[in-house]
Amino acid sequence: MISSNAKRMPERTSELGRRMSSHPRHASAVRVVGNLALVVGLLVSVITLSSDSGSTEPHILAGFLVATGIGLRVEAALRGFRA
Repeated sequence: MISSNAKRMPERTSELGRRMSSHPRHASAVRVVGNLALVVGLLVSVITLSSDSGSTEPHILAGFLVATGIGLRVEAALRGFRA
C-alpha cells in the first residue's frame, strides 16, 4: 500500500508544477491585453478630441477601455506578485 501512495505523489507534484508554470504566462497575456485596451482607449480619446464631434459616447467608450486596461494591468501585477 505504501508503494501505491509513493507512485501518486510525483504525479500530483508534476501536475502542481504545470499549473504553477501557467500563471506567469497568464499574467503576461493579461498584461498585454491591458496594454492594448489602454492604448486603444487613449487613441479613441485623442481622435475624438481632435475631430470635436460634440458627442459624448466616444469619450465614454474611451473611459471604459482605459479603466479596463488599468484593471487588467493591476490583475497581472497581482498575479505576477503571487507567483
